[in-house]
Amino acid sequence: MPPFNPEQFKDATRKAWDQSAAGWNRNTPVLHAWLADATAQLLGAAGIASGMRVIDIAAGTGAQTLDLARCVGADGLVSATDLSPAILQFAQDNARQAGLLQVQTRVCDAESLASMLDANAPGFDAAVCRLGLMLCPSPLRALQQMRQVLAPGGRAAVLVFSEPAHNPCIGLLMSTALHHAGLAPRDPFQPGSLLSLGKPGLLEALFTEAGFGAVASRRIAAPFRLPSAHAYLEFVRSSASPIVQVLGQLSLHDQEAAWASMESKLHAFQTPDGWEGPNELLLVHGTRPA
Repeated sequence: MPPFNPEQFKDATRKAWDQSAAGWNRNTPVLHAWLADATAQLLGAAGIASGMRVIDIAAGTGAQTLDLARCVGADGLVSATDLSPAILQFAQDNARQAGLLQVQTRVCDAESLASMLDANAPGFDAAVCRLGLMLCPSPLRALQQMRQVLAPGGRAAVLVFSEPAHNPCIGLLMSTALHHAGLAPRDPFQPGSLLSLGKPGLLEALFTEAGFGAVASRRIAAPFRLPSAHAYLEFVRSSASPIVQVLGQLSLHDQEAAWASMESKLHAFQTPDGWEGPNELLLVHGTRPA
Protein backbone atom coordinates (compact mmCIF):
# COMPACT_ATOMS: atom_id res chain seq x y z
CA MET A 1 0.00 0.00 0.00
CA PRO A 2 1.43 3.45 -0.93
CA PRO A 3 2.21 5.84 1.94
CA PHE A 4 -0.61 8.11 3.08
CA ASN A 5 -0.47 11.45 1.28
CA PRO A 6 -2.53 14.13 3.09
CA GLU A 7 -2.77 16.49 0.13
CA GLN A 8 -3.91 13.77 -2.26
CA PHE A 9 -6.43 12.66 0.35
CA LYS A 10 -7.81 16.20 0.67
CA ASP A 11 -8.02 16.59 -3.09
CA ALA A 12 -9.93 13.32 -3.45
CA THR A 13 -12.23 14.29 -0.58
CA ARG A 14 -12.94 17.70 -2.12
CA LYS A 15 -13.80 16.17 -5.49
CA ALA A 16 -16.00 13.50 -3.90
CA TRP A 17 -18.03 16.05 -1.93
CA ASP A 18 -18.32 18.33 -4.96
CA GLN A 19 -19.89 15.41 -6.82
CA SER A 20 -22.17 14.43 -3.93
CA ALA A 21 -23.26 17.92 -2.92
CA ALA A 22 -26.69 17.92 -4.57
CA GLY A 23 -27.66 14.50 -3.23
CA TRP A 24 -26.44 15.36 0.26
CA ASN A 25 -28.46 18.57 0.20
CA ARG A 26 -31.62 16.64 -0.71
CA ASN A 27 -31.14 14.56 2.43
CA THR A 28 -30.98 17.59 4.74
CA PRO A 29 -34.34 16.73 6.41
CA VAL A 30 -33.09 13.21 7.21
CA LEU A 31 -29.81 14.55 8.56
CA HIS A 32 -31.60 17.17 10.66
CA ALA A 33 -33.94 14.61 12.23
CA TRP A 34 -31.08 12.25 13.03
CA LEU A 35 -28.82 14.87 14.63
CA ALA A 36 -31.32 17.30 16.18
CA ASP A 37 -30.54 16.43 19.80
CA ALA A 38 -26.79 16.08 19.24
CA THR A 39 -26.69 19.44 17.46
CA ALA A 40 -28.52 21.14 20.32
CA GLN A 41 -25.95 19.73 22.74
CA LEU A 42 -23.11 20.82 20.44
CA LEU A 43 -24.35 24.41 20.38
CA GLY A 44 -24.90 24.36 24.12
CA ALA A 45 -21.35 23.13 24.75
CA ALA A 46 -19.99 25.95 22.57
CA GLY A 47 -22.02 28.49 24.55
CA ILE A 48 -23.73 29.89 21.47
CA ALA A 49 -25.71 33.04 22.29
CA SER A 50 -27.17 36.12 20.65
CA GLY A 51 -24.70 38.49 19.01
CA MET A 52 -21.78 36.05 18.87
CA ARG A 53 -19.31 35.54 16.02
CA VAL A 54 -19.12 31.82 15.25
CA ILE A 55 -17.14 29.72 12.79
CA ASP A 56 -18.78 26.52 11.54
CA ILE A 57 -16.06 24.17 10.28
CA ALA A 58 -16.78 21.50 7.64
CA ALA A 59 -20.25 23.01 7.42
CA GLY A 60 -21.43 20.93 4.46
CA THR A 61 -24.80 22.10 3.13
CA GLY A 62 -25.32 24.08 6.32
CA ALA A 63 -28.03 22.30 8.31
CA GLN A 64 -26.36 23.20 11.61
CA THR A 65 -25.26 26.56 10.16
CA LEU A 66 -28.89 27.67 10.07
CA ASP A 67 -29.36 26.58 13.70
CA LEU A 68 -26.30 28.64 14.63
CA ALA A 69 -27.56 31.66 12.71
CA ARG A 70 -30.90 31.60 14.48
CA CYS A 71 -29.13 31.42 17.85
CA VAL A 72 -26.77 34.36 17.21
CA GLY A 73 -29.52 36.45 15.64
CA ALA A 74 -29.28 39.34 13.22
CA ASP A 75 -26.56 41.03 15.27
CA GLY A 76 -24.32 37.97 15.19
CA LEU A 77 -22.24 36.34 12.46
CA VAL A 78 -21.80 32.74 11.34
CA SER A 79 -18.89 31.98 9.03
CA ALA A 80 -19.48 28.61 7.37
CA THR A 81 -16.38 26.93 5.96
CA ASP A 82 -15.82 23.76 3.98
CA LEU A 83 -13.26 22.16 1.70
CA SER A 84 -15.84 21.68 -1.09
CA PRO A 85 -16.96 24.76 -3.06
CA ALA A 86 -20.00 22.95 -4.46
CA ILE A 87 -21.37 21.85 -1.11
CA LEU A 88 -20.72 25.26 0.44
CA GLN A 89 -22.76 26.89 -2.33
CA PHE A 90 -25.77 24.93 -1.07
CA ALA A 91 -25.09 26.22 2.45
CA GLN A 92 -25.09 29.79 1.16
CA ASP A 93 -28.25 29.27 -0.89
CA ASN A 94 -30.04 27.60 2.03
CA ALA A 95 -29.16 30.49 4.35
CA ARG A 96 -30.39 33.08 1.85
CA GLN A 97 -33.64 31.19 1.29
CA ALA A 98 -34.16 31.16 5.06
CA GLY A 99 -33.53 34.91 5.22
CA LEU A 100 -30.45 34.46 7.41
CA LEU A 101 -28.21 37.22 6.13
CA GLN A 102 -25.84 36.84 9.08
CA VAL A 103 -24.35 33.74 7.38
CA GLN A 104 -21.25 34.10 5.24
CA THR A 105 -19.41 31.26 3.51
CA ARG A 106 -15.73 30.70 2.83
CA VAL A 107 -14.06 27.78 1.06
CA CYS A 108 -11.35 26.79 3.50
CA ASP A 109 -9.42 23.71 4.56
CA ALA A 110 -10.06 22.95 8.25
CA GLU A 111 -6.31 22.71 8.69
CA SER A 112 -5.77 26.25 7.33
CA LEU A 113 -8.38 28.31 9.18
CA ALA A 114 -5.92 31.02 10.21
CA SER A 115 -5.80 32.16 6.58
CA MET A 116 -9.34 33.51 7.08
CA LEU A 117 -8.33 36.20 9.56
CA ASP A 118 -6.58 39.44 8.75
CA ALA A 119 -3.93 40.57 11.20
CA ASN A 120 -6.29 42.98 12.94
CA ALA A 121 -9.49 40.93 12.62
CA PRO A 122 -11.20 39.94 15.89
CA GLY A 123 -11.23 36.27 16.73
CA PHE A 124 -14.41 34.22 16.81
CA ASP A 125 -16.35 33.78 20.03
CA ALA A 126 -17.00 30.10 19.31
CA ALA A 127 -16.10 27.35 16.86
CA VAL A 128 -18.11 24.22 16.09
CA CYS A 129 -17.52 21.20 13.89
CA ARG A 130 -20.25 18.59 13.42
CA LEU A 131 -19.04 15.22 12.09
CA GLY A 132 -16.18 16.68 10.09
CA LEU A 133 -13.02 16.64 12.20
CA MET A 134 -12.57 12.86 11.89
CA LEU A 135 -12.16 13.28 8.11
CA CYS A 136 -9.14 15.58 8.52
CA PRO A 137 -5.75 13.97 7.81
CA SER A 138 -4.37 15.89 10.83
CA PRO A 139 -7.10 16.57 13.39
CA LEU A 140 -4.48 18.03 15.74
CA ARG A 141 -3.56 20.69 13.20
CA ALA A 142 -7.25 21.43 12.64
CA LEU A 143 -7.75 21.91 16.38
CA GLN A 144 -4.67 24.12 16.60
CA GLN A 145 -6.08 26.25 13.79
CA MET A 146 -9.45 26.34 15.55
CA ARG A 147 -7.77 27.62 18.69
CA GLN A 148 -5.86 30.23 16.69
CA VAL A 149 -8.99 31.78 15.15
CA LEU A 150 -10.81 31.97 18.49
CA ALA A 151 -10.70 35.06 20.68
CA PRO A 152 -9.26 34.52 24.18
CA GLY A 153 -11.93 32.79 26.22
CA GLY A 154 -13.63 31.48 23.06
CA ARG A 155 -15.07 27.98 23.15
CA ALA A 156 -14.75 25.12 20.65
CA ALA A 157 -17.05 22.11 20.44
CA VAL A 158 -16.73 19.09 18.16
CA LEU A 159 -18.92 16.06 17.38
CA VAL A 160 -17.39 12.84 16.04
CA PHE A 161 -18.32 9.17 16.01
CA SER A 162 -17.22 7.20 19.07
CA GLU A 163 -15.55 3.78 18.91
CA PRO A 164 -16.50 1.00 16.44
CA ALA A 165 -18.36 -1.13 19.00
CA HIS A 166 -20.98 1.60 19.39
CA ASN A 167 -21.28 2.31 15.66
CA PRO A 168 -21.72 -1.18 14.19
CA CYS A 169 -23.38 -0.10 10.94
CA ILE A 170 -20.35 1.92 9.86
CA GLY A 171 -18.06 -1.04 10.48
CA LEU A 172 -20.40 -3.40 8.65
CA LEU A 173 -20.58 -1.13 5.60
CA MET A 174 -16.82 -0.60 5.43
CA SER A 175 -15.91 -4.27 5.89
CA THR A 176 -18.39 -5.27 3.17
CA ALA A 177 -17.12 -2.57 0.80
CA LEU A 178 -13.50 -3.63 1.32
CA HIS A 179 -14.38 -7.30 0.79
CA HIS A 180 -16.12 -6.59 -2.52
CA ALA A 181 -13.24 -4.36 -3.61
CA GLY A 182 -10.74 -7.12 -2.81
CA LEU A 183 -8.98 -4.95 -0.24
CA ALA A 184 -7.59 -5.90 3.15
CA PRO A 185 -9.41 -4.82 6.34
CA ARG A 186 -8.46 -1.35 7.55
CA ASP A 187 -7.58 -0.01 10.93
CA PRO A 188 -10.81 1.80 11.93
CA PHE A 189 -8.71 4.51 13.58
CA GLN A 190 -6.61 5.35 10.51
CA PRO A 191 -6.51 9.07 9.58
CA GLY A 192 -9.49 10.32 7.62
CA SER A 193 -11.80 7.41 8.43
CA LEU A 194 -15.26 7.87 9.92
CA LEU A 195 -14.21 6.32 13.24
CA SER A 196 -10.68 7.75 13.34
CA LEU A 197 -11.29 9.80 16.51
CA GLY A 198 -13.36 7.23 18.36
CA LYS A 199 -10.52 5.72 20.37
CA PRO A 200 -11.33 6.48 24.05
CA GLY A 201 -9.42 9.50 25.31
CA LEU A 202 -7.86 10.38 21.96
CA LEU A 203 -9.85 13.48 21.06
CA GLU A 204 -9.69 14.86 24.59
CA ALA A 205 -5.89 14.49 24.47
CA LEU A 206 -5.75 16.24 21.09
CA PHE A 207 -7.77 19.16 22.47
CA THR A 208 -5.31 19.51 25.34
CA GLU A 209 -2.28 19.21 23.03
CA ALA A 210 -3.79 21.90 20.79
CA GLY A 211 -3.78 24.30 23.74
CA PHE A 212 -7.38 24.20 24.95
CA GLY A 213 -8.28 24.34 28.61
CA ALA A 214 -11.31 23.09 30.54
CA VAL A 215 -11.58 20.13 28.17
CA ALA A 216 -14.61 17.94 28.76
CA SER A 217 -16.52 15.28 26.87
CA ARG A 218 -19.73 13.31 26.84
CA ARG A 219 -21.23 10.49 24.81
CA ILE A 220 -24.51 10.97 22.94
CA ALA A 221 -26.70 8.11 21.73
CA ALA A 222 -27.81 8.96 18.19
CA PRO A 223 -29.72 6.02 16.70
CA PHE A 224 -30.56 6.41 13.03
CA ARG A 225 -34.28 5.71 12.54
CA LEU A 226 -35.62 5.20 9.03
CA PRO A 227 -38.36 3.07 7.43
CA SER A 228 -35.93 0.44 6.12
CA ALA A 229 -32.32 -0.60 5.60
CA HIS A 230 -32.76 0.40 1.97
CA ALA A 231 -33.60 3.96 3.02
CA TYR A 232 -30.46 4.08 5.16
CA LEU A 233 -28.31 2.93 2.25
CA GLU A 234 -29.87 5.55 -0.01
CA PHE A 235 -28.78 8.13 2.56
CA VAL A 236 -25.24 6.74 2.65
CA ARG A 237 -25.05 6.62 -1.14
CA SER A 238 -25.85 10.33 -1.33
CA SER A 239 -22.69 11.12 0.66
CA ALA A 240 -18.99 11.13 -0.18
CA SER A 241 -18.12 8.89 2.76
CA PRO A 242 -15.02 6.67 2.60
CA ILE A 243 -17.39 3.73 2.00
CA VAL A 244 -18.71 5.31 -1.19
CA GLN A 245 -15.18 6.13 -2.29
CA VAL A 246 -14.04 2.51 -1.84
CA LEU A 247 -16.92 1.21 -3.96
CA GLY A 248 -16.30 3.89 -6.59
CA GLN A 249 -13.32 1.84 -7.77
CA LEU A 250 -15.62 -1.02 -8.89
CA SER A 251 -17.78 -1.55 -11.97
CA LEU A 252 -21.42 -0.53 -11.64
CA HIS A 253 -22.43 -4.21 -11.53
CA ASP A 254 -20.00 -4.96 -8.71
CA GLN A 255 -21.03 -1.82 -6.83
CA GLU A 256 -24.67 -2.89 -6.88
CA ALA A 257 -23.70 -6.36 -5.67
CA ALA A 258 -21.88 -4.79 -2.73
CA TRP A 259 -24.83 -2.53 -1.85
CA ALA A 260 -27.18 -5.53 -2.02
CA SER A 261 -24.93 -7.47 0.35
CA MET A 262 -24.90 -4.53 2.77
CA GLU A 263 -28.67 -4.23 2.69
CA SER A 264 -29.06 -7.90 3.49
CA LYS A 265 -26.77 -7.59 6.51
CA LEU A 266 -28.43 -4.39 7.72
CA HIS A 267 -31.78 -6.16 8.01
CA ALA A 268 -30.48 -7.31 11.41
CA PHE A 269 -31.43 -3.84 12.70
CA GLN A 270 -35.04 -3.95 11.47
CA THR A 271 -37.65 -3.55 14.23
CA PRO A 272 -41.45 -3.82 14.18
CA ASP A 273 -41.57 -0.01 13.98
CA GLY A 274 -38.95 0.43 11.26
CA TRP A 275 -35.18 0.30 10.85
CA GLU A 276 -32.98 1.54 13.71
CA GLY A 277 -29.22 1.63 13.35
CA PRO A 278 -27.23 2.15 16.56
CA ASN A 279 -24.87 5.13 16.57
CA GLU A 280 -22.97 6.88 19.32
CA LEU A 281 -21.36 10.28 19.04
CA LEU A 282 -18.66 11.88 21.14
CA LEU A 283 -18.95 15.56 22.04
CA VAL A 284 -15.69 17.18 23.14
CA HIS A 285 -15.32 20.86 23.99
CA GLY A 286 -12.71 23.21 25.40
CA THR A 287 -11.83 26.87 25.89
CA ARG A 288 -9.00 28.99 24.52
CA PRO A 289 -7.25 30.36 27.60
CA ALA A 290 -7.71 34.10 28.16
